[in-house]
Amino acid sequence: MRNDRPTQVRGDAAPVVVVGLDSITGLQTARIFAWRGIPVLGMAEDLTHFCCRTRVCERIVRAELSGEALVEALVELGSSLDQKAVLVPCTDLSVLAIARRKGELEPAYHIALPEADIVELLTDKARFATYATEQGLPIPKTMLLLSREDAEQAADSLRFPLVVKPPLKTALWERRAREKAYKVENDRELLALYDELGDAVDVLVAQEWISGSEGDHFTCNAYFDRTARPLVTFVTRKIRQWPPQTGQGSLAVEWRNDAVRDETVRLFSGMGFWGLAYLELKRDAKTGEHLIVEPNIGRPTGRSATAEAGGVELLYAMYCDILGLPLPDDLAQRFVGAKWIYLGRDLRSALHYWRRGELSARGWIESLRGPKIDAVFSWSDPLPFCFDVGRVFSLARRTEPA
Repeated sequence: MRNDRPTQVRGDAAPVVVVGLDSITGLQTARIFAWRGIPVLGMAEDLTHFCCRTRVCERIVRAELSGEALVEALVELGSSLDQKAVLVPCTDLSVLAIARRKGELEPAYHIALPEADIVELLTDKARFATYATEQGLPIPKTMLLLSREDAEQAADSLRFPLVVKPPLKTALWERRAREKAYKVENDRELLALYDELGDAVDVLVAQEWISGSEGDHFTCNAYFDRTARPLVTFVTRKIRQWPPQTGQGSLAVEWRNDAVRDETVRLFSGMGFWGLAYLELKRDAKTGEHLIVEPNIGRPTGRSATAEAGGVELLYAMYCDILGLPLPDDLAQRFVGAKWIYLGRDLRSALHYWRRGELSARGWIESLRGPKIDAVFSWSDPLPFCFDVGRVFSLARRTEPA
């Protein structure tokens, strides 16, 4: 990271409101702006979350992070601000709520989002799969499961293994499901999964599994201005994730992959998109084709902070563009080998591969070398990391056999 120390706050700087501070994405976002000397206010649903132990926010407000309740909380907060703030949501549900009520929020907030119908299309994995198929975008063969009969048809029509996921991670899905997505190996597993979780969402998305390893996953974080012109693009490659195969990244490195960058620009510019955008693709080990896994829009992502670690000011560029300020000089990716790590998650991933004989202790240490940013740890803001470690030890004690 270019700066891990709070700088003097500029008195005239428009504040940033981070919606979803109780997440590593929210924490990273708050730190990036605060270290730039910009006042930050946090909004969180769980004030006891370890990320809310940060010292970089001037104020943290408790609020629901979706729907009408979020909009009401933002209106109330906006009325207390001395000047219009830049609004940065950090969850899909908050992006949706803000997009749907953007007109009511704009008197108090600067909001970088396109029209609500574009946001809904790109946020809903089922709608996006239909759109991608119609537009000839590179996605795996996909079927939407609205009934058990659809699941049975998918079992006969698709090639196993499959990945099955919800169109949107709702609160009900997170209560009922153990994973964000499931890899199923055969028709029996598919039907059993549908029987278990089919009523947790209106539709399930079933896609053929893309062959390859974790290292075949690539992402591009970007910011598009009001004319859908990409001001920043930043490509990374996943090194490890947890849980394996269907989990979230735990270690990633910036990586040159022009196919990924070009597909990202083609998709979002073609839709007239404005705001933060992210596209994940996986390179099929059999064909070499890059296939779209999913887009995320309107918010930073867990690995978007890699851009700042690599000297590219992704979030500050958005801030400046929204406010009509001069853009930062560092917008071009220079491929210095910057890495992003969530240490607690990566230790679990590394242990898994060590037990399988696929990673040595030396190999793990070497994989961490180079400029990097940790998702939670910071010398100047240590409490979130300390509370996260305490949380992990507490969970471990609860699960110990009696």
